[in-house]
Amino acid sequence: MISSDTMSPAELAALLHFHAEAGVEWLLEDEPVDRFAEFAEAKVARGSGASQAMQRTQVSERGDAPNAPVDRENANRTANKPQAAPAVVPQMAIPDEQAIAEARFAAGSARSLAELKSAMEAFSGCNLRNSARNMVFADGNPTSGILVIGPVPNGDDDREGVPFSGKQGQMLERMLGAIGLDRTSVLLTNVIPWRPPGNRPPSPRETDICRPFIERQIALAEPRHLLILGNFAARFFFGGNEMIHHMRGEWRDIQVGDATVPALATLHPQDLTSAPASKRLAWQDLLAFRARIRG
Repeated sequence: MISSDTMSPAELAALLHFHAEAGVEWLLEDEPVDRFAEFAEAKVARGSGASQAMQRTQVSERGDAPNAPVDRENANRTANKPQAAPAVVPQMAIPDEQAIAEARFAAGSARSLAELKSAMEAFSGCNLRNSARNMVFADGNPTSGILVIGPVPNGDDDREGVPFSGKQGQMLERMLGAIGLDRTSVLLTNVIPWRPPGNRPPSPRETDICRPFIERQIALAEPRHLLILGNFAARFFFGGNEMIHHMRGEWRDIQVGDATVPALATLHPQDLTSAPASKRLAWQDLLAFRARIRG
């Protein structure tokens, strides 16, 4: 175990950020807990409960014959009484196909981004919302004509309820600033509006359920250009299983409803943080993006 006394403030901050990204809410209980004693007590309780159950079974078996007439009489009286309706067990999950249909209806009914946000907040068909703190909706200028789309919210986004928060947001702001843009002059969003637990990739069915919402965002924002960030978002829009290094830097048209929108994929800010050598490739993509939007 590493003692916090030997760590610098920067190392402590990095460690806390790592725990927050992993979904850790607290590190210590208010009072010390002896887990070994808890386990021993639970083991004894399970053994005691099993013995008591066996004793009750034996007593019941011994008493079956003498009590048979009484039991038949009680059964006859019970049969003449009206039976209570069986309890209805609430359905805890919506079938995937139904959830997709409901998402399409909710998204298609929205006539503005504000209505779409309200519809998404009321939507309960995606299990990802059960573990997320906040729904992360679009942020920025919806009339800019430029839509920047990432994959899923990270831990900072989930806490703030705003896309591209924290260090990844700072990196994105530097990327946009390099070509004369900022987060107030574009519209920022993610393919998936709820953070998956533990930052795991969304499942194919979760992705299908969320697809109507991001497609409706694009339709309502009416962007002239899309900047797609990272593997997941690029595969979502372009299809296939290629890595972002094979999909980046090439303009492709994507069809959303009745509209065709040109899109360029590049590396995600997290890619540049973990592999700074990739900044050269992202810079080439950003120059291509700037040339297109100014042309």
